Amino acid sequence: MRRSLAFLCGVAALIVATPAQGQIARRVVVIGIDGLGAYTPRPSENPSLDGLRKRGAWTMHARGVMPTSSSPNWASMIMGAGPEQHGVTSNDWEPDAFDIPPSVSGPGAIFPTIFSLLREQRPSAKIGCFHDWDDFGRLLERKAVDRIEDGDGPDDTVARAVRYIRSDEPDFLFVQLDHVDHTAHERGYGTKEFYTAVAQADRLIGDLLGALEEAGILDETAVLVTADHGFPNGSKKHGGNTPAELEITWMVAGPGVRAGHEIETPVNTFDTAATIAWIFQLDPPEAWLGRPVLEAFDESAARTSAQRR
Repeated sequence: MRRSLAFLCGVAALIVATPAQGQIARRVVVIGIDGLGAYTPRPSENPSLDGLRKRGAWTMHARGVMPTSSSPNWASMIMGAGPEQHGVTSNDWEPDAFDIPPSVSGPGAIFPTIFSLLREQRPSAKIGCFHDWDDFGRLLERKAVDRIEDGDGPDDTVARAVRYIRSDEPDFLFVQLDHVDHTAHERGYGTKEFYTAVAQADRLIGDLLGALEEAGILDETAVLVTADHGFPNGSKKHGGNTPAELEITWMVAGPGVRAGHEIETPVNTFDTAATIAWIFQLDPPEAWLGRPVLEAFDESAARTSAQRR
């Protein structure tokens, strides 16, 4: 199978990157894979995901929110709270058309996200968002982001993000991939085609890691990989009440992260925003429910984080 140079650089970087104990990331990259669910990487097929897991802290039992559809879960991930607070209760939600108003409103008249929080408290931060799902962009405050682009498929989405990494060396980058969910809807979760789609996502993660390495910023970047929801095995549908739909992958690697550590404390998708805020040492909104996943980090990194405040 032909591999890109960036992918090979990314995999190699996972092997050699060993940040000193006590350091903590100064940049964050989130890679969200729609429909991945609680997926355990296959080392031979998913070297990027497997490398991140070995180099970082992870759980395959993080939980999304109900309902197990995309908009409520993506919103909860970046808004640090659940649908009861942010009001994104279905894929029909729009900033100006909803059933439940947000408990508080921030910039853009929506519940505050990690994007606006970082912009408010670090005005000079370089922030980018590249998404494959057209509707993802409505979930955040577009004015808080320096670059937001809706890609034409996963390869184009990541190619755009790679160019942005090389040109701007962002402080915070969010990349959303949608093709795994599409494949599961069309062919079924856990099918051969599903695993092929995950392998494609893994290759694209390698491209992103390679770009970070080439830019010289991988060793100061926390890379967080997660999902919005899963599917029952073999199913083409989600949105129900099963553990397979609710549980998701959650893994983070980078400076100060415990290597090869399986997280035992409960993790919820809205803890993602809180963890990013903790890394950046931001004061979270009182309306957020999320808590930073401190078990993922070594004690010296936590002390370093406290000293940076």
